Amino acid sequence: MIRVDAAACTVVDLAEACAWIAAGGIVAYPTDTFYGLAVDSTSDVAVAALFDVKGRDRHVAMPLIAASLEQARSVAAVDGASARLAEMFWPGPLSLVLDASRRVAAAIHAGRHTVAVRVPAHRVAQALAEGAGIPITSTSANRSGEPPVWTVDGLADIARDRRVLVVDGGATPGGLPSTIVDARVVPPLLVREGAIAWNRVLDCLNG
Repeated sequence: MIRVDAAACTVVDLAEACAWIAAGGIVAYPTDTFYGLAVDSTSDVAVAALFDVKGRDRHVAMPLIAASLEQARSVAAVDGASARLAEMFWPGPLSLVLDASRRVAAAIHAGRHTVAVRVPAHRVAQALAEGAGIPITSTSANRSGEPPVWTVDGLADIARDRRVLVVDGGATPGGLPSTIVDARVVPPLLVREGAIAWNRVLDCLNG
């Protein structure tokens, strides 16, 4: 386990966690909603291990987080209405459904060739993606079907797996998950209601 100051965390503080990801490992880390699980989104082996740890259905896609809009563009097409929403709501709890590049491990998008990406409003999560050098997975740090986790204590089951390194950044805000929107289509599609109200998204696009 690595303990960091969530308000002042740097890439240097997360060097061990970034190396763990580079070696194909899984990192449990805090975000602006709940704790998530990170692996290299371009590694087929690491993504397969993540599905195994979570007990997740292989037909269910996994979301990603990026350190910045520029990093998000390294694995997905962010343009048009999607770019407008990214510029308005990132960093923050808005995930955008985007066309995935071939760099992304196929299991991430479960054959759909799209991926949900966001830039989180949390220093640890941003620094971890920055240090990894690639957008990382942000699936919730729990077994599939169980409630999301907002404290390190809730990670007990996941943390017992030797493939998982825990970054303790204190309690996360919890609350609603990120809102997921597909702005590639007209009209835009609300995929999942969450922390950002749908009417705010529509106001941004219609403004």
